[in-house]
Formats: sequence, structure tokens, C-alpha cells
Amino acid sequence: MKLSREDVEHIADLARLALSSREISRYREQLAAILEHFQRLQELDTEEIPPTASVLPLRSVMRDDEARPPLQREQVLENAPDTEGGCFRVPAALE
Repeated sequence: MKLSREDVEHIADLARLALSSREISRYREQLAAILEHFQRLQELDTEEIPPTASVLPLRSVMRDDEARPPLQREQVLENAPDTEGGCFRVPAALE
């Protein structure tokens, strides 16, 4: 697929790239080669291939939710920097 200099300049403008004349010539060739590969891929018959989001089987990475006895209040508060009356004590957010 042939790309014009204006095509490359337009793509560079969309990508907010400032290209020199030398870079425009180089990217014109490289982008044309990439587009030719895409044209070849479009020629493939993919009717029998089901759409997939991933080639890997789906699996949950979350553990099962299991009921367990709760922690005692003393255990919860023992690492708190400040407590008062069996609760966490934090600085006031509003005055």
C-alpha cells in the first residue's frame, strides 16, 4: 500500500509528533510495510474461528469466601496508634 507524504504528516499530526523530512521518508516506508501486512491478514478466512477475548482459559484468582469467627476487639485494636473507649481514635477531619 502506498502512502503519500501528506498521509504520514497527517498521522504524525494526530500523534502530535514533529518529524523531519528524513523521518517522514523513513516512516512512510515503514508504515506502508505495516499496512501491507494488515492487508494480507484481511485476506485470511476467519469464518470458522470463534471470537475470543483470551487464548487462556478463564479462572478466578479470588479465594472462596469462607465464614470464620470474627477477631476479638482487643486483637483489632492492639496495633492501633490511638484508642479510646474500645474504638479507634483518629484526628478530627472537620472542626
